[in-house]
Amino acid sequence: MPGPAPSTSRLTDLRGLTAAGWRRIRTDAFGAYPAGARLERILRSPNFTDGAFRNPVPTRRLVYERSPLEITRAQLAADKARRVPARPIPVHRLNAAELATPPASGLRLTWLGHATVLVELDGRRVLFDPVWGVRCSPFPGIGPKRLHPVPIRLADLGPVDVVVISHDHYDHLDMTTIRSLIGSGARFAAPLGVGAHLEHWGVPAERITELDWWESAELAGLTLTATPARHYCSRGPRTDPMMLWASWAVAGPGHRVFHSGDTGYFPGFERIGELLGPFDATMTQVGAYSRFWPEVHMTPEEGVRAHLDVRGGVLLPIHWATFNLAPHPWEEPAERTLAAAAELGATVAVPLPGAPFEPAEPPAPRLWWRAVAALPEPVEELAQTPAAEPVPTHEDEVPA
Repeated sequence: MPGPAPSTSRLTDLRGLTAAGWRRIRTDAFGAYPAGARLERILRSPNFTDGAFRNPVPTRRLVYERSPLEITRAQLAADKARRVPARPIPVHRLNAAELATPPASGLRLTWLGHATVLVELDGRRVLFDPVWGVRCSPFPGIGPKRLHPVPIRLADLGPVDVVVISHDHYDHLDMTTIRSLIGSGARFAAPLGVGAHLEHWGVPAERITELDWWESAELAGLTLTATPARHYCSRGPRTDPMMLWASWAVAGPGHRVFHSGDTGYFPGFERIGELLGPFDATMTQVGAYSRFWPEVHMTPEEGVRAHLDVRGGVLLPIHWATFNLAPHPWEEPAERTLAAAAELGATVAVPLPGAPFEPAEPPAPRLWWRAVAALPEPVEELAQTPAAEPVPTHEDEVPA
């Protein structure tokens, strides 16, 4: 059978590490390969061809004719000062009391940083791509470090009905966070294969629902549909052929939302909108783009276009501000998203991390990021921004 052999761990993916490197690895973080009935289901998927899951359109992970070393050199040559904020990022310190009052409209979104969003929809609570870890990496003390604190301790978040995972990259799927969520009693929804990681980390199999593209499931009174995306999976040094990635549509009795996960732009967004839209709100990836990988991450302009393609109402830009993952300036995704939205007539909400809002009455744009960005020149008429709180200093802290 093409592809890696089924196994309970992924240690064989990490050949060539030094002995010291091995000692620092949190081995469980690499997850597990699918096996048994899970693997059989993968092999039957119409999206699994020639030993691997395939994107909806031809896609290259890297678009560059020379060596990966040259890509690394080009990234290192980027303006490092612009890739991170010059001052601490302001955060709305969310608390349990603030979340205890149900949304008046029946739908409330709280962006907690990067791709993590708490959606309160028709009396249910859905948590997308939860990452509370300080670094998105399997290595202690190594890898992209959080640029702002998580706005609320996980223990203070309150009940969660469904946890939704878009794919298995470390900035979207954090082992320690998942283990902390097991006690919540939440159901877990993931693309095909990704459930192997969850089960390996202790999530009961009966609480895991894995879906192929266009498959739907009823969880906690909501309809969840895994929809196509243009990306890939990997928790080791190589692309993982046995794990699927997805965007997600979630519908309740009165509202619908869309979460893009990570994706390059492709024509399939229109089909998602036709079949499952319109959506009251979309959470759409607008950051971590690069000319080196234009087919697996969207630019802000493409993110706005995708939002309109799926027939979104209010756009919440995600996948920016929290981790330094690409050579673009830290604040650029927000600036370009607002510019594209103004040109195309899209409604955008860019709240502080941790600030809840209801799409029925989206907040007026506040250019809060300009007050902390390392801008090349002063920007006039900055919006007033609350004082920032310090980033946690404990390297591997996950607020419990």
